[in-house]
Amino acid sequence: MNEVLFIFQSFRRILCVCPYCGSIVRLSDMTLAWKGKGFKTWLDEYESNVLKLQDKIGKFEEKEQSIRDEAAERGRKKVEKHICKLMCSELAKLKYNPYDIKAIWHPVDYVVFDGMNNKDEVDNVTFLSRKINDANLNKIRKTVKECIEHKKFEWAVARISIDGKMEIEH
Repeated sequence: MNEVLFIFQSFRRILCVCPYCGSIVRLSDMTLAWKGKGFKTWLDEYESNVLKLQDKIGKFEEKEQSIRDEAAERGRKKVEKHICKLMCSELAKLKYNPYDIKAIWHPVDYVVFDGMNNKDEVDNVTFLSRKINDANLNKIRKTVKECIEHKKFEWAVARISIDGKMEIEH
């Protein structure tokens, strides 16, 4: 091992004159170049592969966000179809956007905020329920309908703080 170290130390003592610029340089500081192709080593191949990989990573990073956005959009389009398949057939026939339908279950099954997800504004609010043979629930539903018809409703915002206190804004 000392012999190899001695050889490299010796290269620092050997001085050369550059044939192009005439400057004096140490042999250890010189970069050798020759015309024609040199012999490729495993390190040359490795460095070439690293550069190719870095180039591919760079190209992917440029396209990554658009790829993600396109995939998300394709997924959103498929979700609507999957939700329609899961909904009862009567509800799917109504042609509402599934994202506009919110389940309540009692006293009505669903509330539809028509247009909420397509236009970012609600055109109509619809209450949907299946017909059932429950006299008490049908009575409650009838009173909900009467309240809406007679405009006996109001809009209020409930603000709930972290400590659990609720404040109602009318």
